[in-house]
Amino acid sequence: MGLEKVNYETSIIMDEDEFNRSIEPILSKNDKVYAAIPDRDPNDINAHLKVGFDDVMAEPSSSHSFDKVWIGSHAVFELVKYGFYLILTTILAVPMAFILGIVFGVFSCVHIWVLMPVVRSCLMALPSVQVVWSSLTDMFVTPLFHSMGRCLSSVHIKTTDN
Repeated sequence: MGLEKVNYETSIIMDEDEFNRSIEPILSKNDKVYAAIPDRDPNDINAHLKVGFDDVMAEPSSSHSFDKVWIGSHAVFELVKYGFYLILTTILAVPMAFILGIVFGVFSCVHIWVLMPVVRSCLMALPSVQVVWSSLTDMFVTPLFHSMGRCLSSVHIKTTDN
């Protein structure tokens, strides 16, 4: 029972992608550790509301406050903006959703059951109205404008310089 020396050849083969990956894919395997936030505005309806601190506050290069003041004001801005948004949505979200649900439900009902049948009925009646309208135009308006054109075609205007 002695020490035996055996030479084993060992190598580690790694893909470049596996070697250079960041920590995010590791965390994303466990849903409880890291989960992507769902996009609640996929159509960018409120893209104009993406206002950050840099969009509101700016210091020119000639006058700067202390770095701690700038960082603190940035933190306070974001905290107050987020806090008030949470408070207001907590208070207003459910009642506004209720009211807007009623409004859009009424609009949908009126559009489907009132407006579209009226529009379709008008479109069905329009060919006969078009015939009557073109007949009235041909009988009254066209002769009137032809005779006015003939009367006014003999008028000549001359301008002279004084």
